[in-house]
Amino acid sequence: MFKKLHIRLTLLCTVVSSFILVFMSFACLSFQEAESRERYFSDFQVNVNMLINYLESQSVISHNWLSQFHTDTRFEMDILDNGNRLAFGNLKPLRSKEPIFELIRETAEKEYLVYEKSITPQSILSTHVEFEITAEDIPYYAAVIMLPKNKGVLNIAILHAQEDLQKTITTQRLYFAVADIAGILLLAIFFWFFTWRMILPLIENRKKQTEFIASASHELRSPLTVMLSALSAMKHASPTDAERFSQTIALEGKRMSRLIDDMLALSSADSAHFTVRKSAVELDTLLLSAYEKFEALAKDKNISLKINLPDESVPPCQCDKERIEQVLSILLDNALSYTPIGGAIRLSLQASTDKFTLRVADNGIGIPDTEKKAIFDRFYRCDKSHKDKEHFGLGLCIAWEIVHMHKGKLWVEDTPGGGATFVMVLR
Repeated sequence: MFKKLHIRLTLLCTVVSSFILVFMSFACLSFQEAESRERYFSDFQVNVNMLINYLESQSVISHNWLSQFHTDTRFEMDILDNGNRLAFGNLKPLRSKEPIFELIRETAEKEYLVYEKSITPQSILSTHVEFEITAEDIPYYAAVIMLPKNKGVLNIAILHAQEDLQKTITTQRLYFAVADIAGILLLAIFFWFFTWRMILPLIENRKKQTEFIASASHELRSPLTVMLSALSAMKHASPTDAERFSQTIALEGKRMSRLIDDMLALSSADSAHFTVRKSAVELDTLLLSAYEKFEALAKDKNISLKINLPDESVPPCQCDKERIEQVLSILLDNALSYTPIGGAIRLSLQASTDKFTLRVADNGIGIPDTEKKAIFDRFYRCDKSHKDKEHFGLGLCIAWEIVHMHKGKLWVEDTPGGGATFVMVLR
């Protein structure tokens, strides 16, 4: 399932990103091509004006200058002097181009009103027009010049193939295509790893969910099996034994009820229904109340329970009193379960301007460094051989969720001399 999701997410992200990349490349390429066309056409106009300025300033046309101009600009020119075609050197138009020159003159006359009869003997200024034209599927720059000369008219038609422009555009398109292909490949590689990292939490969550269901089923099956066995035995038991079996069923029922309550609490946290009602709470009073609540139980187990409170007054903390009481109860209950007879448990509170630090320290079996993070996982027990049926491995997970909802921190560290110290920080 996750493999298909990984592939689909990679394809989706790559396709969407590639579409955006191609669209942006197309926009940039269109802008660059338009700029190139404008620049090449501007260069063409500059050269045409250079030719006009030369012809206007000279009374006699220099064949050498025109030949050099032709070499520099690669213009093909058809020059008519009062209707007579000037043919010299490389300026003689090819027969295949003569129809194109006629097309140029017709276009200039019909679309731009530039024609030979518009020049009168009294005309002084030249008339010219530059435009683009396509002939025989080949794009050209074209110009028509009507230049008054020696009481006559020089009718000049200029043709210049857009070969350089087409080469520039083709090169640009090739570069953009290669860049887009490379970009798409890099995007595909990036999204392959990126989407996998996105899916990893889902895989881990699915794994934990499966483990949670398996562990919950196991924990529920144990009391249920005991209850069913006791019910079956009651059918043939004496009144005394039946009473004992009834007590067993009641105990296992309470145990199952506690487990279900813990699971519902975690379910509420997962679905964001884990409510926290904050108010001003005096943590020293709260800690003292927890101490008094567990003092008798500690004495029954021959465990020393002590409390250290600050000498100065502690400012109120904005928190949910009942939830923090629940956390302290979980930590104290956990400490009593794993502290040996004759051991000690110490509660302490430290307050500063920006945080409150509560500690529950014991000198029990301690927690290995490799398992300090795992103890907050669901149904996790550090001591696999621990047979206490009152604990299901959910208490610390619930405590962590409550502290997390308060934007606080909860972790465990080693107690000096041995044991574990749970540290809760609230702000």
